[in-house]
Amino acid sequence: MSVLKIVKNKYLKRIVDKKLDVLLESSGAVLIRGTKWCGKTRTAEERAASAVYMQDPKEQKNYTEILKTDPSILLEGRTPHLIDEWQTAPVLWDGVRFAVDQRGGSGHFILTGSAVPADGAVMHTGTGRIARLLMRPMTLFESLESDGSVSLRSLFNGDDIKGVSPLTLKGLAFALARGGWPASIGEREALALQHSENYVEAVIESDISRVDGVGRNPANVRMLMRSLARNISTAAKLTTIRKDISSDNPVTEKSISSYMNALQRIFVTEDLPAWSPNMRSKSALRTSPKRHFVDPSIATAVLRVSPDGLMKDFNTFGLLFESLCIRDLRVYAQANDGEVYHYRDKDNLEVDAIISLHDGRWGAAEIKMGAGATDEAAENLIKMRDKVNTEKMGEPSFLAVITASSYAYRREDGVYVVPIGCLKD
Repeated sequence: MSVLKIVKNKYLKRIVDKKLDVLLESSGAVLIRGTKWCGKTRTAEERAASAVYMQDPKEQKNYTEILKTDPSILLEGRTPHLIDEWQTAPVLWDGVRFAVDQRGGSGHFILTGSAVPADGAVMHTGTGRIARLLMRPMTLFESLESDGSVSLRSLFNGDDIKGVSPLTLKGLAFALARGGWPASIGEREALALQHSENYVEAVIESDISRVDGVGRNPANVRMLMRSLARNISTAAKLTTIRKDISSDNPVTEKSISSYMNALQRIFVTEDLPAWSPNMRSKSALRTSPKRHFVDPSIATAVLRVSPDGLMKDFNTFGLLFESLCIRDLRVYAQANDGEVYHYRDKDNLEVDAIISLHDGRWGAAEIKMGAGATDEAAENLIKMRDKVNTEKMGEPSFLAVITASSYAYRREDGVYVVPIGCLKD
């Protein structure tokens, strides 16, 4: 029996667990936000002593009456008290804020939310009372498919590394198409892949319209998501996406922008911003973000691409592999108090991932599936490093090539080679 089957239905530890515990000790309430099905509720339940599930159909009538008369009733319970999907009743936000002020201390509430409420739905930001924690789908380390023999922290520390990835290319194709959805981990292939398709259909048919009450044509939503999938890991502009969509059905750029905003508000898309370092020369930097879904399985599901299909189309596989690595790097960077960007300048020199920590340290990574592209990727990294004004930005803590290959090691030029199947936070 596989490791994944053994752990099925058990709580798999999440990288955000440690941060959540710290926030509960230091804040009156914590909001865990992120796309639906990424495990927010399950993670909150591990710590909650009582709970209210705002989308429980059996309680909808009761909740409606309570919200009309005395919403504070829903805030009662042993602490930490979980309010799941709070944004369905935005009045609870101000109630939580007020209760935290009245009670003092920390760890009173955990809120979860899979959508950003409409502007003006709450009176106060909650600053100083409600801490925020972004949660994403599971990384390969969290799903037990990366052995974690190389940590991002060790790269920043300049440590020597070694490791052998347990992931085959076929296994990686499946992990990518299945996605980081906790409910899919340990399931047989057909059922695991169906979860991703169900997610996409729910977004298209209801979620994107429910977020702000604006009805949106499901056919247009599907075309937009397919276009984003075709342009994944690229800096495609709205004009490019509109042209791609309009070949089937004319859609205005304003409509596309509205749809894109809605997808962002329900955490379906998460574009990768451009890095803007100080440069040695007056090199012009490109500022367009790269297009990404919060999980690469959204792209495979909307395009109906199976793991076998990826194995037959290495161009698509490569772009989606980059998106998978960005997903994992974002989670690992967050655990190290950092964020991820991409780099591109006027000479079209590109680096796929810049990991920038809030203490000022930074590292750069190229993402290449095959070991044969390692030399070129290392050269790109060194070229980029030489363009950055390191007197102001500091020397990079590391340069690395993240691959789908087997072995982790450090090259003679100092560039790390790290299989994604070895990486952790």
